[in-house]
Amino acid sequence: MTEQDGGDICAICQKPILAEYADKILKGAKPADLPVEQPTKFDLVINLKTAKTLGLTIPPSLLGRADEAIQ
Repeated sequence: MTEQDGGDICAICQKPILAEYADKILKGAKPADLPVEQPTKFDLVINLKTAKTLGLTIPPSLLGRADEAIQ
């Protein structure tokens, strides 16, 4: 799977955070002095094509709670 079809969710989520860290370091901050940052918002994204390929049935209650469903 690729990032385009939702296969690498962690990499997609971390890119903005990594860019901010790189920016701070390039501006002279010491990496050891940077705080560990945690996300403040999480999105539930369900890839329906991948679920079907894996033979998974996503319950309607879970689909209703999803922020996004990828066809």
